[in-house]
Order: sequence, then C-alpha cells, then structure tokens
Amino acid sequence: MTVSVKEVAARAGVSVGTVSNVLNRPDSVRQSTIDKVQAAIEELGYVPNDAARQLRAGRSQTLALVVLDVGNPFFTDVARGVEKRAAREGLTVLLANSDESGEREASHLAVFERQRVAGVLLSPVDDDHTRLGELRERGIPVVLVDRGADQSEFPSVSVDDVAGGALAAQHLLDSGRTKLAFVGGPLRIGQVSDRYEGAKHAIAAHDGASLRLVGTDQMTLEEGLRAGAALVALVHEGTIDGVICANDLLAIGVERALLFATEPVRVPEDVALVGYDDISFAATAAVPISSIRQPRDLIGATAVELLLDEGSRPADAPARQVVLAPDLVVRASSAGVVDAAP
Repeated sequence: MTVSVKEVAARAGVSVGTVSNVLNRPDSVRQSTIDKVQAAIEELGYVPNDAARQLRAGRSQTLALVVLDVGNPFFTDVARGVEKRAAREGLTVLLANSDESGEREASHLAVFERQRVAGVLLSPVDDDHTRLGELRERGIPVVLVDRGADQSEFPSVSVDDVAGGALAAQHLLDSGRTKLAFVGGPLRIGQVSDRYEGAKHAIAAHDGASLRLVGTDQMTLEEGLRAGAALVALVHEGTIDGVICANDLLAIGVERALLFATEPVRVPEDVALVGYDDISFAATAAVPISSIRQPRDLIGATAVELLLDEGSRPADAPARQVVLAPDLVVRASSAGVVDAAP
C-alpha cells in the first residue's frame, strides 16, 4: 500500500506543509523537526513522488521527443542518440509519435506542457510554429529535429535535404538515367519538399532530363508498394528509368512492387533506385538499395546539446541552426549501366 504525506505528517506529529518543507526546503525547517519527519518516513517506508516535487519546483528531469513516424528506423536511431546524450545529464526521454498528423502533434505537445517537461525536441509536421512559441513563452524550450527553422527564434539540427535530393538525382543522371520519378509525400512535410526541390534543381541543370512526382499520403512501406505498382507500367513503356524515394521505407516498398509484379521490373537493369536515410533495412533488401545517408545518432545528440544551451542563450541572440551534410551510399540498386537491358 502506498504511504501518503498525510500519514507521514500524522506519525511525526507535524502538518503536511511541514513535511513538504522538509522534503523540498529543509533549510527552512529546524533540525529537530527534520529528524522527526525523517524518522516517520523510515518507519512508514514513504517514497517521495519525485515527479510531483519537480512540478511544484517548476523543474523536470524529463525531455520530450516527438517524431513523425516511430515505426521508421531512422527516428529510432535519432531517439537513441537523444537518449544517450540526455542520460549523461541525468535526463529521461519520453518518446511520442505524431504519425505525420498535426492534430496528434498538438495533442502530444499539450500533454508535455501540462507535465512541464524540461524541453521538447520536435520533428514537426509542418512549418507552423505558433504552438512552439507558446511553449517557449511558458518556459519550455523547443529544438527542431531533422528540420531547419525558417526563423532564427528556434534552434534546430537538420541535414541539408536540398543537397541530399540533388545528390540522389545527380547520381542517377551520372549513371545515364534521365527519365526520373520522385516518390514521396505529403509535400507539406518540409523534409519531403526539400528533397524534391533538390532533385528538381539537379534535373533543371541537365538538358533532356525529366522528373515526375509520384505523391504518397505517408512515408511508409505500404505507400511504397502502392507507388511501385503504379510505376511498373511506366518503366515497361520506357517513361521512367530512375526512381528517387523520399525515404528508405518507400524505396523498399517500391523495389518489392517492381520485382514481384506480374511482369517484373529488373533493378537496376530496367530502373535504378535511390532511397533516403540509409536505414539498415536498405542494405539488406532483395537488391541492396543505394541511399542518402544521414548521421542519425549525431542528429539526436546535437539536439540535446542545443536544448542544454538554450538556458544560457541571451534573449537577443539568434538561435543556433546546425546543418549537417548528407552522403551518398551506392549499392546494387543503382549500379550498372542503362544499356544493360536487352
């Protein structure tokens, strides 16, 4: 049975307020009273509620991390980086999944505000930062994760997704693929739109090249399968010879749909494929998938560093915007030459 503060107070012969003072402000209580209360605590086996004490004191040892898709191994790795760095500061991390929904994101933020977490690390659904400004005004710092801030008011850590999209497209162009498709969506997600814009920039600089957008409702394996099924006919008729996917889950789904279609499409002979994130599953796909690598653990650790720095940042100083560089990892899905097909 849980022992209450009232029981401790009754055993010690003091008020509940005095017990609270002993637990939270012992310097305001006489030593003899402290001794009585501590004796009662030991006798009854009372365990103080640290969470409640932190809330009363306006402090917390908990960080909140809200990600777009907890089922995506990319965010799992980012969360691991957050947790490892936070643990060095004695902080615990609460993980929440917005599932790319603005409503769910807002609901999670409301809960974390009521819990008065020490800070929020957020991979945002869109660029509306109104709610984040309200959190900051209430003393809860916010850091954007895997997304740069358009304004200097919020610190952020991200990868240059425009450069990443261009890197993927240029790789396919360099291998002789000129009729490309970009699979991803919704475009209101900043990472997706940036990767698409990067690919468009590379295409625009290459005479005779084209880029078709194949939109998706989410960045999931299932959506990749659907998009891949739609691409089969386009590949067979020669309309598409290269595909860029906005993340690796989509790429894995696309590849599976192509390889196991009624009239299978060969990867990379008929169509080359590049994903994004370089999750472990990309390397172990039926045809190992080339991908744009993001330093996932570093993203998470840097986000915590930025949050810790917020407490000492002058009010008139701009927030730090950390932008990391992506890398291309080439595997079998984009290797080979275009004229390999008979």
